[in-house]
Amino acid sequence: MKETNSIAVETHCFHCGDHLPEKPYPADNKQFCCLGCKGVYQILSKHNLSSYYLYNDVPGSSQKKKTVHFAYLDEPGIAAELVDYTDAKVTVITLFIPVIHCSSCIWLLEHLHKINPAIAQSRVDFLKKQVSITFRNQQISLREVVENLSAIGYEPLISLQDMIKKQQTDHSERNLFTKIAVAGFCFGNVMLLSFPDYFGLNSLDQDFKNFFGWINLAFAIPVLLYSARDYFISAWTNLRNGVLNLDFPLALGIAVMFIRSAYEIITQTGAGFVDTLCSLVFFLLIGKWMQKRTYHYLSFERDFRSYFPVAVTQLKDGKEKPLPLNELKTGDRILIRSNEIIPADAILLKGNAKLDFSFVTGESIPVEKILGEIVYAGGRQLHGAIELEVVKPVSQSYLTKLWNNEAFNGQKDPIKTFSDTASRHFSIVLLAIALSAGLYWINTDINKAVAAFTAVLIIACPCALALSSPFTLAAVLSIFDKNKFYLKNTSVIEELARIDTIVFDKTGTITNPEAKGFEFNGKLDQYERQLVFDLARNSGHPLSRELVKWLAETPLFQVGHYMEKVGRGISGCVDGHDIKLGSAAYLGLKTEDEGSVVHILIEKNYCGYFRSAQQWRVGFKPLALKLSQTADLHLLSGDQDHDRNALTPFFPRVQQLHFQQSPQQKLDYILQLQQDGAKVMMLGDGLNDAGALKQSNLGVAVTDDINNFSPGCDAILDGVAFQKIPQFIKQAKDAVKVIHMSFVISLLYNVAGLFFAVQGLLSPLMAAILMPMSTVTIILFTSLTARFYARKNQLL
Repeated sequence: MKETNSIAVETHCFHCGDHLPEKPYPADNKQFCCLGCKGVYQILSKHNLSSYYLYNDVPGSSQKKKTVHFAYLDEPGIAAELVDYTDAKVTVITLFIPVIHCSSCIWLLEHLHKINPAIAQSRVDFLKKQVSITFRNQQISLREVVENLSAIGYEPLISLQDMIKKQQTDHSERNLFTKIAVAGFCFGNVMLLSFPDYFGLNSLDQDFKNFFGWINLAFAIPVLLYSARDYFISAWTNLRNGVLNLDFPLALGIAVMFIRSAYEIITQTGAGFVDTLCSLVFFLLIGKWMQKRTYHYLSFERDFRSYFPVAVTQLKDGKEKPLPLNELKTGDRILIRSNEIIPADAILLKGNAKLDFSFVTGESIPVEKILGEIVYAGGRQLHGAIELEVVKPVSQSYLTKLWNNEAFNGQKDPIKTFSDTASRHFSIVLLAIALSAGLYWINTDINKAVAAFTAVLIIACPCALALSSPFTLAAVLSIFDKNKFYLKNTSVIEELARIDTIVFDKTGTITNPEAKGFEFNGKLDQYERQLVFDLARNSGHPLSRELVKWLAETPLFQVGHYMEKVGRGISGCVDGHDIKLGSAAYLGLKTEDEGSVVHILIEKNYCGYFRSAQQWRVGFKPLALKLSQTADLHLLSGDQDHDRNALTPFFPRVQQLHFQQSPQQKLDYILQLQQDGAKVMMLGDGLNDAGALKQSNLGVAVTDDINNFSPGCDAILDGVAFQKIPQFIKQAKDAVKVIHMSFVISLLYNVAGLFFAVQGLLSPLMAAILMPMSTVTIILFTSLTARFYARKNQLL
């Protein structure tokens, strides 16, 4: 038998895992896709940091992106706004780094001092994708720190919003943790001191019994005045506004427990209900924390400033100088490089402007501008550098006015939850039962009447009801999180369950930004396909790269006399044939391009054209068919209507497909649907959807990178989970069912307790057993049942 030798051929970049080009870049017997990845590897090897590659197979990110200019960080005014702390020796800054994704990233970023000893310390917050860096400012500048990060593949994302820091930090969560800690400490000690009373003490131990009672009362005071004070404030505020919310019966029950406990301990007539009081507040605060739990590494309230850079390159006296955006004024001449954002309305003075306005208008086709034309803020320059003269400051630009539109910034009505609705009726019924019990006994035994009245308020305190929603919704929030659906808060789940109308944006929402296909109209034989392929592979234009992928030929011929007109087309001599690829205007054709079109001329003979067709997201067709069974589907797009026929099969009614919609028209359309009684969920991705997202009952921002800019919204949906929308809606409806069932369970406990309470027979021991039992039952039931439904809905 012949021996067979297999040779393993490396096909992926050692650093980032991307496919290798035809001629990869070698180093130390390893292959890299670009000089950037090779450079990062060599930097790490030089500083003995090759362990970076041990934690994950391909931990790095691609370095094919163009160089970013950080000269603006040398400006003292800009640096001062960005740093957290600085003195004569050290500076501390926290930077957002979107590419942090694995343990290798953490390891490398926390070993920056090995790359540059001037960096004293670095600490990573993985969830927030932030790194806090302390560096010696006499040895290294902020710009050099950022350039070092960029050189090893961890370029920070620095936006204008980083310059607008909040004057006051929100300490509400920290205060809540402190209140939980105080209530938990007091609860534990009170339970310990109450055990002797549960088991009974003889008369010789009466002094100890009284002593323990006084200590318990002392523990109850911080729980009442500190841990539980928010319930009293909320109950009083709502009562003044004529509203009965769930905090009213909770505050009433807590107050009655304390007053009755204080009376019994002071008069030595009983042990009181201090243990029940502390346990109630402790579990209620845990429920509140569960309800407030959200994703701190995501921003649901972003505005245009997180889209804008912190500075722009100013051209003055023939020199380039970084200028803070807030100092940009009318008449300034600025330089915008390829892939940079235009921050203010300006006139084009020099260069070929081909701009992507999809984020502002929703139009996916790039816009070309000629010299002397107005270029509006928010566009991203796609090819080459251009020079502009500012005609309006940033604060008066079209984009800023769009964001600051009063209609966009109107206050949204708060989401109505089941607990809010149930609590109003519960409070009235509770007071009626308590008064009835007190009045029944008042003629026969005044003490029993008071005991019955207070016992009803204590045992019927809606602790279980207050916990059923937070724990159910927190469990569902966790399930959504695992499926890459991130909600602003737990009440959004109940709103999702009520949705009956769904409105889609098109570009970037139902289309896949990364997936483009081509359709060819014309005639090309195999040889001509080869010629087109060999010419196109010399261009870095996105359409050329996609065309090369689509043709999928093997390089064969060399290209001579290659020429590229940025944003227009390419030409060259391939195997002795003159070939031109590009726009109709570039090829001298008397036709207008509709969409992204590449025309072909071979030896001055027109061979046809390739049209780039945007592909829909994976699973969009079955998703649309499934959603249409339970909801009314609409489309609002700022794009042209060239995809109308392709979209018609996905939507039940053609008249609900609307194109060329301005941001205000989108908002007005949503408002009209709501006035007709619809509960609307809007799915969008750009600034042009901001008003519609805010106006809708539930605004969902769809993004393929949750750390990139997304407009203010109620939820953020990762594009990979787009096809799971029907499952998310079903899970939300099931969550509401669980809340209703847990409400019934809590009522059963209340009925059992009320049987003894109305007779004035409720003892501290019975209260100490019933209330924790009902709490534990609700927590277990809601958590387990929510996960049962998640498995049923294929979300676990």
